[in-house]
Amino acid sequence: MGPYFVDFVCHKVRLIVELDGGQHALCVDYDQQRTDWLNRQGYNVIRFWNNEVMENIEGVLLTIRTYLFEAK
Repeated sequence: MGPYFVDFVCHKVRLIVELDGGQHALCVDYDQQRTDWLNRQGYNVIRFWNNEVMENIEGVLLTIRTYLFEAK
């Protein structure tokens, strides 16, 4: 998307889902600038840590599902 790579995108509902590994704890400012840019393009960004996906996939899916139902 523009100058950035994103993990998952749904153009229809303008949603980007990002899965972040531990290295993202070291680049908080960069990630915020990136998210701000994506938001200005009309996209909402939901971020999950990799361990959230591995340990609580139901919660991750519920968060995404909730967003999708509220976006309608």
